[in-house]
Amino acid sequence: MPTPEFVLELRKKIGHDLLWLNGVTGCVLNDRGQLLLGRRSDTGEWAMVYGINEPGEQPADTVVREIKEETGVDAIVTDLVAVTSSDKVITYANGDNTMYMDHSFLCALKPGGNADPFVGDEESLSVSWFDLDRLPEPLAASTVERLALFRTYIENKARGDAHALFVFDGEQH
Repeated sequence: MPTPEFVLELRKKIGHDLLWLNGVTGCVLNDRGQLLLGRRSDTGEWAMVYGINEPGEQPADTVVREIKEETGVDAIVTDLVAVTSSDKVITYANGDNTMYMDHSFLCALKPGGNADPFVGDEESLSVSWFDLDRLPEPLAASTVERLALFRTYIENKARGDAHALFVFDGEQH
């Protein structure tokens, strides 16, 4: 899905001024432990599925919707991995300035749902499953950053500590 309608309406009022948005990222793993990635049409980079919450939409619902729209894969949310805020302003080609708070979710395949990815919208050039030790290049910087959070979370969870990651007072907890 392109820019959500509510963002377009806000942009009519605020122009290119900084807009703070809530976003989601989905780390979707299949039964073989492979990661679902899409090659973005705007940058050519491979990335995990991410998107913007619609007003009133629950973040977990947003990530499942985005996964379905972009890849055709039916997923379920299993874990909240991290809540992070960007400290970088993203300036898009049209001049819009945005910063994001991201809710990162670990997702699994929905039992009985579609597990065969396909390009679901104009945001992706290609979508596929990849082994975690053989990821395609180039990877989006945001995917590299968030993948580190997912790996930390999964390692912590294996040791019995499944709390969501967050930054407090400049340190990751």
